[in-house]
Amino acid sequence: MTDINVAVIGAGVVGLAVARTLAQAGHSVVVLEAANAYGTGVSARNSEVIHAGLYYEPGSLKASLCLRGRELLYAYCQARAIAHHRCGKLLVATREEDRPKLAAIAARAAACGVDDLQFLSGDEARALEPALACVAALWSPSSGIVDSHGLMTQLLADAEAAGASLAVASPFAGARSEGRAWRLRSGGAEPFEMSTGWIVNCAGLGAQGAARLMEGFDAARIPPLHLAKGHYFSLAARAPFRHLVYPTPVDGGLGVHLTLDLGGQARFGPDVEWLPEGATPETLDYRVDAARQAGFEADIRRYWPGLPAGALQPDYSGVRPKLSGPGQPARDFHIAGPREHGCEGVVQLFGIESPGLTASLAIAEHVAAILPPP
Repeated sequence: MTDINVAVIGAGVVGLAVARTLAQAGHSVVVLEAANAYGTGVSARNSEVIHAGLYYEPGSLKASLCLRGRELLYAYCQARAIAHHRCGKLLVATREEDRPKLAAIAARAAACGVDDLQFLSGDEARALEPALACVAALWSPSSGIVDSHGLMTQLLADAEAAGASLAVASPFAGARSEGRAWRLRSGGAEPFEMSTGWIVNCAGLGAQGAARLMEGFDAARIPPLHLAKGHYFSLAARAPFRHLVYPTPVDGGLGVHLTLDLGGQARFGPDVEWLPEGATPETLDYRVDAARQAGFEADIRRYWPGLPAGALQPDYSGVRPKLSGPGQPARDFHIAGPREHGCEGVVQLFGIESPGLTASLAIAEHVAAILPPP
């Protein structure tokens, strides 16, 4: 006998989605969160975009979970009255030499099962967004935006209604295997121990560190962590756009794109700043350097030449837990259970960056399929 069936480490959007799905399946679940509130890490520092699934390797977890997750997410938001908007996205080529990139993205997306993309000429794109400058574009009607905090609040409410518990200010401090169970320790001002049949590591930026605290888990199975910081600037005035606007991707990210919040205000980002080797989640500095504004303005004016001078202001930043570093091919989500890593009673989730928000409900399904029935 154990105190609970499942301990979930991390109360971001993925951890909460996993807790909800497992609790609704009949598992007894406790979510451990190091911070004083849920959803304050990666889940609170992103673009809040619902991705359509355009960028990922066919057959990858990112591809399949993004497509499945976007449909689950739209349906969930509709059913639970969570604020969202299927506003659509224009992926633009601002130079003739960028046209092949659009074609390559469209081909990859089609191979992943995205079936609603449309090629637009520059004039057709400007019919949707008159302020836009581009020679061609891809129109993605399935892209959208969501209130990420409202989403997490509802996920937690559903999880708690099904019997799950959230322990905030309760950092994971370690676990040791005890036969068919794990003895888990939580730190913080009020430390405690409990026994659990399963540990699901959804710690985001801290996932590798949490895995190292599991006695008996093979450290060679823990992939290296690369931290990529992305800065965001907001627009002081109202932008003349009604849809998301993305340039063609860059190394490590999707380029400085224009997103809209649910009130119609525009923000731009993220750029990509690779943090030095040795940087840790505990030492992150989330300040936005105002000196980056000039670079942002130059990037934005490639597709919006009418950006007023001095209209940008520093907003916020986020850090992505990537499994590949500068110049390396992007790596897939790493979701592994005992069949993959050989350690009973553990599911590890590493590298859950974009499109983690979009895929969260599908990731929860995937994790739930690894665990035996309660």
